[in-house]
Amino acid sequence: MSNKSWRLISVFILVLLISLAAAGCGGGGIDENKNEVEKLKVGFVYIGSVKDGGWSQAHDEGRQYLEKELPYVDASDYVENVPESPGDAERVITQLAEQGNKIIFTTSFGYMDPTINVAKNYPDVTFLHCSGYKTAENVGAYFGRMYQARYLSGLVAGKATVSNIIGYVAAMPIPEVIRGINAFTLGVKKVNPEAKVKVVWTNTWIDPSAAKRAAEALLDAGADVITQHQDSPAPQQAAQAAGKLGIGYNSDMSKAAPKAVMTSPIWNWGPYYVETVKAIKEGTWDSTPKCASLTYWGGLEDGVVGLAPFGPMVPDEVKQLVEQEKQRIISGAWDVFTGPIKDQKGEVRIADGKRMTDEEMLNMNWFVEGVEGTIPAPK
Repeated sequence: MSNKSWRLISVFILVLLISLAAAGCGGGGIDENKNEVEKLKVGFVYIGSVKDGGWSQAHDEGRQYLEKELPYVDASDYVENVPESPGDAERVITQLAEQGNKIIFTTSFGYMDPTINVAKNYPDVTFLHCSGYKTAENVGAYFGRMYQARYLSGLVAGKATVSNIIGYVAAMPIPEVIRGINAFTLGVKKVNPEAKVKVVWTNTWIDPSAAKRAAEALLDAGADVITQHQDSPAPQQAAQAAGKLGIGYNSDMSKAAPKAVMTSPIWNWGPYYVETVKAIKEGTWDSTPKCASLTYWGGLEDGVVGLAPFGPMVPDEVKQLVEQEKQRIISGAWDVFTGPIKDQKGEVRIADGKRMTDEEMLNMNWFVEGVEGTIPAPK
């Protein structure tokens, strides 16, 4: 056999040995320093489909960003369309823990108690629950200050309405939703004191049929702008069908209703997921609440919340106003719930110059002046 043949065989054997060695390391990834590390399994639980055009899609985009930014992360274990009922939620969360996921993100309010319950059985797993308020040694609660983006979108809606009636398709009567309605209304009233925000409840996060019917009822009541706290773009599609305008939510909903959607308050979970997973891996994360009951509550300054690109129907002067108000919030000089603010009865709830605390905002159970509607008891 020639020397050349021996060299080729030697190269082949070397490549084979390297491949076998890599396989023996469990298929680890490469970290930011280009060092091979063992894969870290991260699981996700979603209330809707990853293609819902809203809430679950926004979280799944964050999951994909996490895998891209941290190659040592395996975040392929995610479960869609998981009901918030305790039996279903606990079963899925347990399944993810049994599959070896060391970090599990549960991404809907109703998963809070199931997450706490499952976490007791898996002390070596870190659980993070989105939008709830309960924590434990291995359970954190995270959310974003969406009320800030809601306020900015209210400026857009207030400038756009002609009828001075803006419809709001609301989900569940909990502080998160109430806070969003109030922030949006404060934005509307800042630029258009005559406008009113009419609220219709669906008592569901994602039911396109119910959301569409609610939007149509608001349109029949004279609304010429429709906004929403719904995980489906159905209200925007109803607005477009009626020749009216809208404000989406969760993800950029302009693709679903390009003639209606002026902008959408959106979530950008990717950077938060990356920083959190890194902190857990490095042993620097802890579940201690930092903002009232939340381990994390980031705002516009973190980029976790924001506005989608404006539609062509939004004037430049409105874009400039939104940017000015955005920078005012980011600077820390002012925040949305700074007085004077009155409630529906005209009574001052927040005195002039006073700012609501995080705890007060997270427990909000009243409507500001300008909202037409009532708050039913949570089901």
